[in-house]
Amino acid sequence: FDDGIKAFVKHLNEGKDNLHKDVIYLAREDKKAMLSCEVALQYNDGYSENVLVFANNIRNIDGGTHLSGFRTALTRTMNAYARNNKLLKNGQGTTGDDLREGLTAVVAVKLADPHFEAQTKVRLTNPEVGGFVESTVNEQLGHFLEEHPADAKHILNKAIQAAAARVAARKAREL
Repeated sequence: FDDGIKAFVKHLNEGKDNLHKDVIYLAREDKKAMLSCEVALQYNDGYSENVLVFANNIRNIDGGTHLSGFRTALTRTMNAYARNNKLLKNGQGTTGDDLREGLTAVVAVKLADPHFEAQTKVRLTNPEVGGFVESTVNEQLGHFLEEHPADAKHILNKAIQAAAARVAARKAREL
């Protein structure tokens, strides 16, 4: 794609109603550690999560440390923003699943010495990559949310509705 992973996310979201117009793009490079990370994400009004992860342009079907770093940072950053801006009511909370509902994202890392689980390279196991992706997403997504409060509110309202539906479904099952 000409515009890299931003265009790829746009392509994956074609025909869907997006919650925000522009694809959120986060990138960081550490030349000394020979690590680079690119993340592109966009929310739509759907209910499924579509996150693709790549290490050195190899798709990792089972994820790995880059995926867990992305998920941890997304959950932590979104919840912190929601609490700081009083979007959550009396003790209400959102889980990672709630926050990833309707998310389309591509996480691409490049590193000098990748370690994969199994011959088929389905999962990246380098521990330093998880922390690198996590710090990149924490910092840059936090800045994005602060700079685009309307988009942040749309995204978080969807997650809060998902959390309310999850709680209501659990209560219904218990009854």
